[in-house]
Amino acid sequence: MSAKTFQSAEIVATKEGRQYHIGLAPGEVAPYILLCGDPARVERVAKYFDDASEPITSREYVTVTGKYQGIPMTVMATGMGPDNTEIAFVELSQIVKNPTLIRIGSSGALRKGIELADLVVSTGAVRLENTSTNYVVEGYPAVAHHECVLALMQAAQNKRFPYHVGLTATAPGFYAAQGRTVPGFAPRDPEIPAKLDAMNVANLEMECSCLFTLGAFRGIRTGAVCAIYANRHANTFIDTDTKNIAEKRCIETGLEAVTILAKMDRMKKKAPYWLPEMGIK
Repeated sequence: MSAKTFQSAEIVATKEGRQYHIGLAPGEVAPYILLCGDPARVERVAKYFDDASEPITSREYVTVTGKYQGIPMTVMATGMGPDNTEIAFVELSQIVKNPTLIRIGSSGALRKGIELADLVVSTGAVRLENTSTNYVVEGYPAVAHHECVLALMQAAQNKRFPYHVGLTATAPGFYAAQGRTVPGFAPRDPEIPAKLDAMNVANLEMECSCLFTLGAFRGIRTGAVCAIYANRHANTFIDTDTKNIAEKRCIETGLEAVTILAKMDRMKKKAPYWLPEMGIK
């Protein structure tokens, strides 16, 4: 019997370019995109828009496109985890030319001095997940784009929100993958938070390293700001009222960062990168 060559027969998009998982087609997504895990956060972000489309829902992906201060913008909920992020990133890149993707998420603090409801702007991520290594070798750096980092820092500063800057660790799960012990489910390595803290990692979440890796891999601008919902040193978790404050800070920082990036892009003109000497007007 002769060997057969197997080819993928999966349909990933319609003839109109509508993507299989996210359910979006060209023209339905703006070049500036905010990503979050929680579908309910999309509605809260969209309330800031000058005008907004009706939500487009496909599986766990919920998307609204509109304008914020005149800037075309999309907010998408991806659900949790690096695998969901990979699907969103790959399919968005098929229908949007030169997108900018910024995660506005939640995380747990690892480094001392980072308090509940503070923000962390990620410069890069420790890859504890392996979704991204299906594209690159393990040593490939998961780094945020420098323009996104600067814009997020300036945004948090403009808003006078408490923020920190540093490395983020991305786990593929919430419980054992982050060293949490639950009755009947002991983690293989309960010391993960302490080990990461010893390496000066600021916070722990579930999406950033995949986002940053794919961004660098494809030459797409990415960044992330995460609110602190848990403090692993104090073993405390945020209450509802403080959580609402933290989420609001994160959303407003992401929105402000997009306005700054739009100004950077105008000042760059034909230059490949924004430089401080160009200013922001």
